[in-house]
Amino acid sequence: MKLHTYFRSSAAWRVRIALALKGLDWEPASVHLTKGGGEQHSDAYRALNPQALVPTLEDGEVRLGQSLAIIEYLDEIHPEPPLLPGDAASRARVRGFAHSIACEIHPLNNLRVLQHLSGPMELDDDAKLGWYRHWITVGFAALEASLPDDAAIRGVCFGVAPTLADICLVPQVFNADRFDCDLSAYPKIGALNESLLTRPAFGETHPKRQPDAE
Repeated sequence: MKLHTYFRSSAAWRVRIALALKGLDWEPASVHLTKGGGEQHSDAYRALNPQALVPTLEDGEVRLGQSLAIIEYLDEIHPEPPLLPGDAASRARVRGFAHSIACEIHPLNNLRVLQHLSGPMELDDDAKLGWYRHWITVGFAALEASLPDDAAIRGVCFGVAPTLADICLVPQVFNADRFDCDLSAYPKIGALNESLLTRPAFGETHPKRQPDAE
């Protein structure tokens, strides 16, 4: 397997975590998202991923974009350990939490949105930071409220083992920290993040430990 990744991309980090939890071997292919206007916009990369986003997974003849789709693909072809619970209601709950991050919080604050805010929209740095922190506050308040009260004690969002929910949560906390968001109002999220980062699959795939880290 080859993963086209960028060290600071939270979507790519999600897939790195999933690969590590599954114990799968993979080859990294760095796609620098800001150098030279962004390597993701090259013709060669667009041929792999027409959205010009990371990550992209190559598995033989299979080429996949979108981190959640990639993770569910990995979960289907390598079912152990499972990244989704066994019953329908629990799977929906985990997917809902993950989608709250990957479909609601992250798209509003990802690189191309921030570049559009500071470029064509001509927002200054303070206004752009205010935008970012607003959507973190809205999103994290909902996440905190949806977590079970004993999640921090168990060390995972739901159940007894890491799932898609945890895979999405940790990279999003990293993003919030990068922009100096105040997360003190979300103690369950903070405790979970701290606990999950002690697990090798999360800690060893951290952006600062990637070969393309700056």
